[in-house]
Order: sequence, then C-alpha cells, then structure tokens
Amino acid sequence: FTQTFGLKYIKIGIKVLKINKTDFMLPCSCHVLQESLLSSASGYSNYRGILNWCVVMLVLSNARLFLENIIKYGILVDPIQVVSLFLKDPYSWPAACLIIVSNVFILAALYTERRLAVGTITQMTGLIFHIFNLTSMLIFPSATVLIVTSMTPVGGVLSLGIYTVLFLKLYSYQDTNRWCREIRQAKAKRLTRSYSSGHTHVSYPGNLTHRDMYYFVFAPTLCYQLNFPRSPRIRIRFLMRRLFEMWMVPTIQNSMKPFQVPNHLIWLIFFYWFFHSSMNFVAELLQFGDREFYKDWWNSETVTYFWANWNIPVHKWCLRHFYKPMLRKGVNKFLAQTAVFLMSAFFHEYLVSVPLKMFRLWAFMGMMAQVPLAWFVGRFLNGNYGNAAVWMSLIIGQPVAVLMYVHDYYVIHYGSTT
Repeated sequence: FTQTFGLKYIKIGIKVLKINKTDFMLPCSCHVLQESLLSSASGYSNYRGILNWCVVMLVLSNARLFLENIIKYGILVDPIQVVSLFLKDPYSWPAACLIIVSNVFILAALYTERRLAVGTITQMTGLIFHIFNLTSMLIFPSATVLIVTSMTPVGGVLSLGIYTVLFLKLYSYQDTNRWCREIRQAKAKRLTRSYSSGHTHVSYPGNLTHRDMYYFVFAPTLCYQLNFPRSPRIRIRFLMRRLFEMWMVPTIQNSMKPFQVPNHLIWLIFFYWFFHSSMNFVAELLQFGDREFYKDWWNSETVTYFWANWNIPVHKWCLRHFYKPMLRKGVNKFLAQTAVFLMSAFFHEYLVSVPLKMFRLWAFMGMMAQVPLAWFVGRFLNGNYGNAAVWMSLIIGQPVAVLMYVHDYYVIHYGSTT
C-alpha cells in the first residue's frame, strides 16, 4: 500500500483501484443520520408490498366463504335462464326495460347532430331539440320509477344512475359537436388530435356515426372528443385481474354484517371496485387509453382537493362544460364553485330520493354543507390537520346521511306495524 486510509486511491502493484472512503470505515461506525421509513420526513412512498398483503388477506379470508357457498348452493346465476325469463315477461323487469329505452335518447342526440351538420335544421332548432331530449332524460325515468309499483329501490338507483351518466355524456356530445361547427364555420383548422396508437383519426362531421356514438356511451368517460387516446392492445392478464377483483369485492362486501362495519369502509370498498376494478376493466376491453379515474384524494388537505380528485370523470366534465364556461361569462370563482356544488347536490338527491320515493333533502343539504366546510378547512387548517378534517367528514358525514334515510324509510314503510 502506497497510500493511507481516508484517501481516494490505493496503488497495488501497477493497478490503481478507485475506492470510496466509506469502504474503510471501522466496523463500529455503522450509523448515519436518517429517518425511519414510515416517518413522513423520510420521503418514502413505496407501499406496494403492504397493498399486496391486503389483497392476499382478502383472498384468503374469503376463500372459505366462497367454497362453502359453492358446495352448499352451487352456481345460482344462470345467464341463459335470466335472459329467457326477461324475454318471457319483460314488464316484470321495469329497470331493465327502462335502461333499454335509453337508446331512444341516444339516437335522438345523434340524428339531431347529423341534421345540424348538413344544415337541414337551424342552430336554434337543434338547441331546442337537445334541450327537450336532455330534459326528458331526467323527467321520464324519474316519473317511471315513481309510478311503476314493481320498481325496487335498487332497480331505481341503477336505472337513474345510468340515465344520469347518459345525460352528462350527451350534454358533452352536443357541446363538443357545437364547438366543431363553430370552428368549421370560422374556417379554422379542423378539430383533430394526433396519437401514436395507430388508430384511424376522424374529423367533424365524420364522427357522427353509430359506432362512434356507442363507443362513447360505453367508454369510461363523461367528456366527448373526436379521437380518444387508445391503448395498442388488450392485455388479457390485466383484464382477468380486474374481472377477478370485480367479483371478489362484492363477495367481501356481502359477507359483512350490516351496522357492524364502518360505513366509510364499505364506501372505500365500493370506490376500489368501481373506480379501479370496473372502470379499468371497461377501459381495457375498449382499449381506452386515459386511465386517470382518480388521483390521490386520500392525501387531501382541503375539501376542494378531495372533490376534485376522487372522481376524475365527473370533475373533468364539471370543469369543461360547467365551471369554465361560467368563468368565461364573467362569474367569479366562488359563485362558480358554489354552482358546481349545487348541481352535484341536486343529482345526489335525485339518485336517492326518487328511488326511495321520499323527499327529505338530506343528501342535498349534505352536499351544500361542503361549501362552508371547504372554506373553513382551507382557511384555518392545513397539512395533516386539513387531511384529518377531510377524513372526519367522510367518516361522520356519510353515515349520518345514510342513517337519516334509513330511519325515514323505515318509519314510512314499517312504522305502523311496530
């Protein structure tokens, strides 16, 4: 050795080896200044192993339940028998009939846009047709749910939920096509977008086809555009994992005894089932490329951040078709945000009160209470305190609203028998 410890190089014969100083630290010097991984100051964020552990525990804990049900009852759902029963007496399935009828409104929007594209009807006439069509999409299903006595609350929620989604989709459809006509009339560049996916690109009015319309209807998005980003292929393994999750999560949820599991835990399970498993399954099947259905809402330090990130499809729709148009018309931000919460409160109440056939406005008031709560949390709380406030609103707010509806429904339907 021609050099001593602590220097950078050691000469051995005719070769020079580059060695770090830490390689010569004494055995007793094994500590450095560092934080624990679970500490927020460490900056560590890879918890994939813990997530995998949760999945393994869920599978193992429900495998016994699944096997017992198969052995005891067998396979209870026969798709062929379900279809045959529906064809034999379709009126005993009012929710299914109501969902099928929604095609009338879809085709009405498509044919109205076709007439507008070729100029056989004026812009004002087309606007009147769209307003009538969209208004009917809210009135017709709600009237059917209220009038038809055989409609169950579950069927009512399902059918009204689908009609609400279609309402938002068709509003975006007519809005986007109107923008295309305005661009075409201004002799500007056609509204097209380029993606490196190899799919054929269309420009207005070449998009006004049944294929394009129904792709948008089934795509996991509420915002229409002429060319969606597309994934290059369908990944079978990814598709099977999402399908397994879609089956597993309801099994887990059904195994929980009512009122013995926190309401927000059931909500979290539903969130994972719908926004991750189901929407990714549909997106993979349709090769829909935009998979941002949610962001890290669990880290929300403000109520506004939570509502902007837990449901990205609705947030994008509100931003594109409601909030920004109001700002362009000169409405200030606070009033525009309040209007967004007001619209959201209406649809929350619409999806609860109509299927239950009682009007109590608990969902409406709960949503509107988010406005002062958002102001308070954003002004006085931040960091972990703000995040704790968001979680408290989820843990306490939702169960209170659910209990209010359960109480009123029980009193109306069963109170006289007790």
